[in-house]
Amino acid sequence: MNAPEIHVEVAPELALFVPHARRVGAHPLAVDGVSTLGHVIESLGVPLTEVGTLLVDGREVPVAHIPAHGERVSVRPVTRPQPVPGAPLRFLLDVHLGTLARRLRLLGVDTAYESTDIGDPALATRSATERRVLLSRDRGLLRRRELWAGAYVYSTAPDDQLHDILDRFRPDLHPWTRCTACNGLLKQATKEEVAAQLKGGTERSYDVFAQCTACGRAYWKGAHHDQLERIVEHALADANLRGAGNCATSPHPPAAD
Repeated sequence: MNAPEIHVEVAPELALFVPHARRVGAHPLAVDGVSTLGHVIESLGVPLTEVGTLLVDGREVPVAHIPAHGERVSVRPVTRPQPVPGAPLRFLLDVHLGTLARRLRLLGVDTAYESTDIGDPALATRSATERRVLLSRDRGLLRRRELWAGAYVYSTAPDDQLHDILDRFRPDLHPWTRCTACNGLLKQATKEEVAAQLKGGTERSYDVFAQCTACGRAYWKGAHHDQLERIVEHALADANLRGAGNCATSPHPPAAD
């Protein structure tokens, strides 16, 4: 007797996760009559964090559905903007996404980041404990059961990464309000309060400063300010085009020192 078989079609947006032979159209796949459809889809290489809807013979089913012989399955991507219920929207990034972490913090998005490799179990556990959306390019990490929520970062280019995450989740933007080094909140500071961190030229040339309330790092409109300003302006322009929610700017935007 032949093994039960279903036909699976993966949306073009998810095609990169499956073998080339399965990227266009519906293809047969043997099932065991026990494994859930979620497990079957993951076995093809598609993280469930990227799956929005599963259709079986045209009707929506949960990932716990047990596929039966002859069913036709359509795997659809997450909707955009993607809702994240049950907690304020905040992120956790793995060790490979440092530039993205700094840019999200620059925009005032609550972003935790591990600068060292603490291991997949610890990252997934932190995601669950702090209820943060874990961003990663590691498909195996995104499949861990203890993960609270996650999302695959599709590009290796920081500009594209930022655009994709902002488009997918539509977080509120409050540029210049977070420390790009530690994610702490910034406050305005006097020159005297940050004098110990200033070199002679900086102390003579600048009068507007901010300081992290968590790590104490000082910020001012230094040499990299124009580059950072462009990142902020592009993000705010894109958000306005999308009709995103809360976007605000600081009256005294400091740049990284």
